[in-house]
Amino acid sequence: MMRKISLIVTVALMSAFKLMACTNFIVAKGASTDGSVICTYNADDYGMFIGLCHYPAATHAKGEMRKIIDWDTKEYHGEIPEASETYNVIGNINEYQVTIGETTYGGREEMVDTTGILDYGSLIYIALQRSKSAREAISVMTTLAETYGYCSEGETFTICDPNEAWIMEMMGKGPGSKGVVWVAMRIPDNAICAHANQSRIGKFDMKDRKNVLYSKDVVKFARQKGWFNGKDAEFSWKDTYAKPDFEGRRFCEARVWSFFRHFDKNFDKYLPWALGKDPDAEDMPLWIIPDHKVSIQEVEACMRDHYEGTALALDKDMAQGLWEMPYRPTPLSFTVDGKKYFNERPTSTQQSAFSYVAQMRSWLPREIGGVLWFGNDDGNMVAYTPIYCSSTRQPECYNTPGADAVTFSDKNAFWVCNWVSNMVYPRYSQMFPTLKAVRDSLENSYFHNQKAVEDKALSLYAENKQMAIDYLNNYGIEKAQQMIDRWRQLATFLIVKFNDMAVKPTEADGTFKRTKTGIGARVARPGYSEYSRKELVRQTGNKYAYPN
Repeated sequence: MMRKISLIVTVALMSAFKLMACTNFIVAKGASTDGSVICTYNADDYGMFIGLCHYPAATHAKGEMRKIIDWDTKEYHGEIPEASETYNVIGNINEYQVTIGETTYGGREEMVDTTGILDYGSLIYIALQRSKSAREAISVMTTLAETYGYCSEGETFTICDPNEAWIMEMMGKGPGSKGVVWVAMRIPDNAICAHANQSRIGKFDMKDRKNVLYSKDVVKFARQKGWFNGKDAEFSWKDTYAKPDFEGRRFCEARVWSFFRHFDKNFDKYLPWALGKDPDAEDMPLWIIPDHKVSIQEVEACMRDHYEGTALALDKDMAQGLWEMPYRPTPLSFTVDGKKYFNERPTSTQQSAFSYVAQMRSWLPREIGGVLWFGNDDGNMVAYTPIYCSSTRQPECYNTPGADAVTFSDKNAFWVCNWVSNMVYPRYSQMFPTLKAVRDSLENSYFHNQKAVEDKALSLYAENKQMAIDYLNNYGIEKAQQMIDRWRQLATFLIVKFNDMAVKPTEADGTFKRTKTGIGARVARPGYSEYSRKELVRQTGNKYAYPN
């Protein structure tokens, strides 16, 4: 009984904490510039502290059990039998280049099975340890959930390998059911897809068993509950189990809209859907064919999006502060004089615990083909460093002894990156260009070196596979540790350069200018932006005007 009460509380807290959290983008292999399958994940949750996880490959004796510890709450849920063999997992990618991400959409609350053992996070990392392909991961996840019960809310999963990209949605069948309904669809090879905390799968072809998989009672269960009474071909997953409302469209679907519009010049026709206010607006497609091949760098840029240049842009109002900050505090909604208002919710958000862009390539040996471009904070405020899928050791900065959600460490990437980003947020237009220059310089160097690094790895691979694995592992550790060293330098540079809302001048080499007598050169005082000046006068009238 206590476990049931605890799980009910856990679900309620999870709903509160994960509301409007996380974003995934997906690029199938025929839609990318080099044939990579690409997928992304922003893990967004206030108070969440998490680094780069690692599960080593292992063999397990018959009868060995695995404890299920909730990914979010760290509560013990129960045990399931261990697999005889498990594969190496680093972050959200395994040694076979299988990558899994997620976004929570909630859906019908009565479908949550509070007695189930498996939460969405545990399901992800167990599947990564047991799967050599995306299809196998789907089978592992659905079989486990149907056997041991699924205690999370409605979830959308990104499940990819070097050849296929899938989107899967899953929900429980209520307390005590130990069952799930689910549907998975393969993204066409020439398409891109996205999801962001709103169920996205509508109608699906039940006869296309090659590209569409689903639970045998996906429609029958809805009929039994009285939620659907049409023909099977008319069944829409999201309209039945998680119908989009205003928040689902404006806070969630808008992020998908913003991603798609980068690759379809006519996609603004779906703006009314993203705005969320018109009940008759045309819904967006689940995927689109991009108007050009998509690169890793473009996808990283999309993970940093704040609706710039769109009708949802976060500028020209007082919430931007004095220095055009494209971030907004949460909660997303607030009330003034009894009327409810809201903030926009872009892809890039301050509460990201980690962010990645995964690259999977079928033409390379699997140990070399999979790269997790990883960052331990808001994707806009970090340099994504390369972690190869065969890595068995984590960089210290992504797995720092002693550091946690309430313990700062200057050896830890989450804390050092947050140290910098939290200086930059309120003085964005002043300080962000400096951060961006450092970020882009590091990332450009990684991409510039990638071919040479992988060519060397291929040469080593031909001689000794383990030598290639060790080389790439060491390279990933080196780049991550170089990044945090550079970020610590950035932190001290920012506090000196922008101290007291002034700006100290620098030389071309980045050192601070001095006078002939050796003291710091006179600072610049840029004052308000033009918008802020005008807005201040608009709000205060002649209160601060000089007398005539």
